[in-house]
Amino acid sequence: MQASAVEISKVNKFYGPFHALKDVDLSIPPGKVTCLIGPSGSGKSTLLRCVNFLEEYDSGEIRIDGINIKDIPAELRVNTMSSVDQEIVMYSASVLDNITMWDETIAVEDVIQATKDACIYEDILALPNAFDHILSEGGKNLSGGQRQRLAIARAMLKNAPILILDEATSALDTQSERLVQAALDELMKHRTTLVIAHRLSTIEKADRIVVMRDGRIVEEGAHEVLLRQEGIYAQLHRLQFHT
Repeated sequence: MQASAVEISKVNKFYGPFHALKDVDLSIPPGKVTCLIGPSGSGKSTLLRCVNFLEEYDSGEIRIDGINIKDIPAELRVNTMSSVDQEIVMYSASVLDNITMWDETIAVEDVIQATKDACIYEDILALPNAFDHILSEGGKNLSGGQRQRLAIARAMLKNAPILILDEATSALDTQSERLVQAALDELMKHRTTLVIAHRLSTIEKADRIVVMRDGRIVEEGAHEVLLRQEGIYAQLHRLQFHT
């Protein structure tokens, strides 16, 4: 698996009369972590959904390794990206099936390694019937942190070159948050990662921070550089983290 480059050129997106994305230009190099931040309604999630084939954009172009994503066949898109979202989809099926998504070609040892890397292996062994344990619909018989780590193991097995994250660690207890972040750090290795960031440590460690407002990119750069500029990022940083 080799990390991919993503190029976003003059992308516009409308929801009826509402202009959600306005001439967005962004170059994302392979293997780097890019964090999107900004107030609610700034366009962060819309942009990620366009990159992740979940929404059509109205004009402009998004390219992966130089290929327009609209030219990528549907059967190949599934292997291009993996994601860990705020709402984790879990099925009323075994833990194993929820991790492999019923792909019987995945070796057992690969499943075990992925669950160890995702810090969920010991939790699975503690369940009645372990990997054969049947989850309730939505995974409600797991904690929020366990669901996230199970989703991370799923993404590790998919092994896609691009990773999209919408972190949801704010509602987790300290121990769960630590385990989830450790699993995310492992998952991000050697992948091109786009993340809507909510945690200060994730933002500070990113290779680049992209600040969005009203559907536009208004600032971008590394954490320390943006702080020194005393612009929008510095203001958001002070407001959110009381520094």
